[in-house]
Amino acid sequence: MPDPRRDSRREPQDGPVLIYGVHAVEAALRNPARAISRLYLTDNAERRLAAALSERNVRADRVIPRDLDRRLGPDTVHQGALLETKLLPEAGLDELVARTGAGPILVLDQVTDPHNVGAVLRSAAAFGVAGLVMTRRHSPPLGGALAKSASGALELVPIALVQNLARALAELGELGCLRIGLDGTGPGLIEDEQLTGPVALVFGAEGKGLRQLTRETCDRLCRISTPGPLSSLNVSNAAAIVLHLAGMRRQSSVKAAVEIA
Repeated sequence: MPDPRRDSRREPQDGPVLIYGVHAVEAALRNPARAISRLYLTDNAERRLAAALSERNVRADRVIPRDLDRRLGPDTVHQGALLETKLLPEAGLDELVARTGAGPILVLDQVTDPHNVGAVLRSAAAFGVAGLVMTRRHSPPLGGALAKSASGALELVPIALVQNLARALAELGELGCLRIGLDGTGPGLIEDEQLTGPVALVFGAEGKGLRQLTRETCDRLCRISTPGPLSSLNVSNAAAIVLHLAGMRRQSSVKAAVEIA
């Protein structure tokens, strides 16, 4: 098998995409929009993925764990499964706004840790979102460690990559979205927001938080109420909390509408 001697987590966005880990590879195989270039599996991984392989009618190249260790690095938890593929088609901002009946739009302001973005995607798939917006630069590649951390959610959540986040937020505003920036020093509480209808929730990177121009482009800045002694939250934890809250608000809104009818 090819041995490019490079870490897949550093691949450029427009280069080959590597997805590893049994759950991530299985989700990719079950996604008809995901191209299959080459698939490498150990005996054990092939047995675990037998149903997905049969459905997709794909044959894998047989490897041993050491082959994948050489390809991905000895510390990569690949579980004997590696898929070479291409990026999925990108979503447009207008497409995401049209989907806001399913949930809010998530916006990440230069969150570069692939594990954090993967965890955010898992929460997004679990609680329901319209999609995810990230910058084309200063964001992790949509494969590798991100796909492994997302555990299949990369195949389920539409993603829009934008050149300029402030312009993208301005466009979302023009399309009717309420833009709420999550900020630890925000004057409002996210718990006081309705979070129904077209809403874009904007999260900043660890440490830096939201950039100044991003803050200025948001309609509101809110913080999560944290009565405990530790007030700061990991971005993926913060996203999970806010998405759960948004899901509860939307369910309450639907229930109230049904009762009125």
